Amino acid sequence: MTSTESREKDAANNAAKHGVWGSDHPIGIAVLGMGTVGTEVVRVIRDHAEDLCNRVGAPLVLRGVAVRDATKDRGISPELLTTDAEALVTRDDVDIVVEVMGGIDPARALIKTALTGGKSVVTANKALLADYTGELAGAAENNRADLYFEAAVAGAIPVVRPLIQSLSGDRVNRVVGIVNGTTNFILSAMSETGADYDDVLAEATRLGYAEADPTADVEGYDAAAKAAILASVAFHTRVTSADVYREGISKITAEDLETAAAVGCTVKLLAICERVTEEGGKDHISVRVYPALIPRKHPLAAVSGAFNAVVVEAENAGRLMFYGQGAGGAPTASAVMGDLVMAARNKFFGGRAPGESVYAELPIAPIGDTPTRYHVNMQVADRAGVLQTVAGEFAKHGVSISTVRQEGHDSGARLVVVTHHAKESALADTVSALAELDSVTSVTSVLRLEGTEE
Repeated sequence: MTSTESREKDAANNAAKHGVWGSDHPIGIAVLGMGTVGTEVVRVIRDHAEDLCNRVGAPLVLRGVAVRDATKDRGISPELLTTDAEALVTRDDVDIVVEVMGGIDPARALIKTALTGGKSVVTANKALLADYTGELAGAAENNRADLYFEAAVAGAIPVVRPLIQSLSGDRVNRVVGIVNGTTNFILSAMSETGADYDDVLAEATRLGYAEADPTADVEGYDAAAKAAILASVAFHTRVTSADVYREGISKITAEDLETAAAVGCTVKLLAICERVTEEGGKDHISVRVYPALIPRKHPLAAVSGAFNAVVVEAENAGRLMFYGQGAGGAPTASAVMGDLVMAARNKFFGGRAPGESVYAELPIAPIGDTPTRYHVNMQVADRAGVLQTVAGEFAKHGVSISTVRQEGHDSGARLVVVTHHAKESALADTVSALAELDSVTSVTSVLRLEGTEE
């Protein structure tokens, strides 16, 4: 008897001992990738086999783990390791495939092969799902398989399943969140210490919060992929990463944080998915990622360090907030295991997970048509009439001013204008016009203002 068969027998005996019906029919699991998350998933399957068996109704048996180098000691039996991922996902004794290898290829082909073969898939691959959910969901539907992806957004925080299931009878109007821990760590540290972006990024890299190449995080690509997933499930409309307007935090300065604090705000990189109803009653959606000012009293303002949080606003449920660790091996593995248990239960009892829902097909508004408030910081000449000239340019382009603050100094003055809601296109035209004025030395920053009642 092999060690794998021995483990199956032990799991079955334990299940039978605890009265689990059908425990002689184990559910085979294949894991693709054994990095930080994959290692934790394998550990949980191994260390909590008895509990998982009782929760599912049958033992979960690890059939194999696909890795790049099968000769490396990974703390499990070498016979479970393979470099042939395709052969693993097509094995007859594999019922569920857990993909935690990341990237688009070969993950896309492997997941599709598994689904086409009727095997359920659990994935944490946000980049893949942001662009290929339709293709993969179609393969799942056609072959009566499940596709779970809770771990693709916000790590351990349960937000995808509540949107798909718990709020399926409600109308979601807005989803806004901090969904990237690296950028939140950087902005939190800049706010707390007054340090510049480059210095804090270097510290984040040293501490392991930022990758050696932090582009995906600091330029908003990671958050945009997650925003696409959230918008898709919240608004029953297929949204890809290409539909998401994106700006990163690399241009945020210590002065921006200082100015934000002066008006009772802080700066966060937000993923915003919003239903907008036009005057005629027709809906469209706006999906965007950018750094924005939010008032200190807003629930997201208190989310610091590498933590994530998502606020969902629904018509009947009102405002719901989900908060926790958004990355890391153990937190992400927690979300993967939750999906794995659900998929295994469906295999055992013959159920199905909800499939992709895109019936609404709501149009996605371009960023130019999206209204929000703005915080415009500029250096101007310190002389009479400047404020009137600047205010005139805002009025000329249809942008209403809420407040103005002016601070004089030797080389001129700093003028900070906060607007009422205006379309992005109108604000862009205003900024271009301001840059041409002799009295305006420079427009140093333009930040959106979110989370206000106005």
